[in-house]
Amino acid sequence: MTFAGRVAIVTGSTGGIGRAIAKVLAREKASIVVNGLGDPTKTERFRASLESEYGVRAITIDADLSRAADAAQLIETAIATLGHVDILVNNAGAQHVAPIESHPPEQWDNVMAVNLDAPFHTIRAVLPQMRKRNFGRIINISSAYGLVAGTNRVSYIASKFGLVGLTKAVALETADSAITCNAICPGYVLAPHLRKRVQELASAKSISFEAAEREIVGDHMPSGKALTPEEIAEVAFFLCTDAARGIRGAAWSVDGGWTAH
Repeated sequence: MTFAGRVAIVTGSTGGIGRAIAKVLAREKASIVVNGLGDPTKTERFRASLESEYGVRAITIDADLSRAADAAQLIETAIATLGHVDILVNNAGAQHVAPIESHPPEQWDNVMAVNLDAPFHTIRAVLPQMRKRNFGRIINISSAYGLVAGTNRVSYIASKFGLVGLTKAVALETADSAITCNAICPGYVLAPHLRKRVQELASAKSISFEAAEREIVGDHMPSGKALTPEEIAEVAFFLCTDAARGIRGAAWSVDGGWTAH
């Protein structure tokens, strides 16, 4: 199948999982809305690469997803520019690591705004035209921490649990349509920040990258290996296909066995 004629928004698509998802959907010929904070020059380079490598239309829409108005405006601008939105991937995320008693309230507010409030606002804005066209795929990138708890990540865990709940609620509200809503719950992913951490440990202990990787992720992931962004992207792609039309309100664990404990 091909996604030619489809329009996909991937929030936080300038790096890591979001970047990989944008590339996979472009590979399948969807037009792409790139969104993310970071170096504008690098963002433009990535946007242009999607067009040149995959022959699709790609645009960039700046939006600070910690602000409700920006989250809603992202959808409105995409529809005004490209005509409609068929696929929405809520991938942008924020995290703060600290015990609850020293967790700054302003960091709680920011994490919740990006991880949970923004998906509420983007879904709320995108659904009316998905209903009108009777097609839509909504994918929320949660986390293994959206299914099981841990320490020192209270805002992140609360937001990711909430995102799974939001996913299920939206799936039920759209169950009588050709719109699906699902969540992906990754374990550790070898995005740039984790790759750097593994490399630093390997260098400090004079061990292999693989041994350092097992040391960092092994307590949670029995596989002993982190996922790649591309592996998560392929799961997202499948959830967008016709073969996945019966998958609704699922929270797919892609976590190397983490939540099987």
